[in-house]
Amino acid sequence: MKTSETLTEYEKAKQAAYTYYLQIKPVFCPHLKQNVSFNGKGFWHIVFRSQDKKREESGQILRFRLLSKSVKLVSHTATLQEYDSYTGELPVRDHGKKIIKVITLDFYGYIAIIDGWKIKVIVRKDGNGKPYFWSVIPNWVTNKKRDGKYLHFTGDLKED
Repeated sequence: MKTSETLTEYEKAKQAAYTYYLQIKPVFCPHLKQNVSFNGKGFWHIVFRSQDKKREESGQILRFRLLSKSVKLVSHTATLQEYDSYTGELPVRDHGKKIIKVITLDFYGYIAIIDGWKIKVIVRKDGNGKPYFWSVIPNWVTNKKRDGKYLHFTGDLKED
């Protein structure tokens, strides 16, 4: 096990973000009119794009730094900016057995400028389950001195 002195910047950022993430309680979302949980699936998705595809470390670090802004956005948003729905097969537990079921996956996209950052937060809902944080996508930093350098992130709500 590495000591705190030997941890890389990425490892330190991930460790701090995970510690913070574990402390996040369910947040009431005014748009959904119910609580949104911050479970392990959301943190996993910040680190990985898909099963075998890890995100770039710089992108992960940026997303780690935006977690607190994500909580703030979810707790204040009353307006849905994007919505997508997919029907897909998902492993679920049914009476203690793991089975594959066809389930509708709903993705809700909320966009806002929070503390000078334009971000998009995606909340996911699997079938009749409860909504949970899925991802945060940084769009760009806003400030008074526009330097013209914007980072645009594109893709679909399921992947991002």
